[in-house]
Amino acid sequence: QMKKQCDQKLLIRMKTECVPCSLNFDTQCPAGYTKITNGTGIPDCRYYLEIKTHTLSFPGCRHHCVKEFEQPECCQGHWGPDCMGK
Repeated sequence: QMKKQCDQKLLIRMKTECVPCSLNFDTQCPAGYTKITNGTGIPDCRYYLEIKTHTLSFPGCRHHCVKEFEQPECCQGHWGPDCMGK
């Protein structure tokens, strides 16, 4: 019995919203995603505060998250919804 389905593993990456680094400890990734940064995350972004007529920007932190996703695909040479075609 030859395997006719060769699922592709896809890695979907995303970053959480930029917040003050001191508040980023508790930031969670969306459901289904795994946090791959720890502590306060990565200080690679800026967040904004509006104060009266001014908008101030501050350095902030965010977390990086990944989700593994299996995409069903037929092995080479096979096709169709059940991968039985040749």
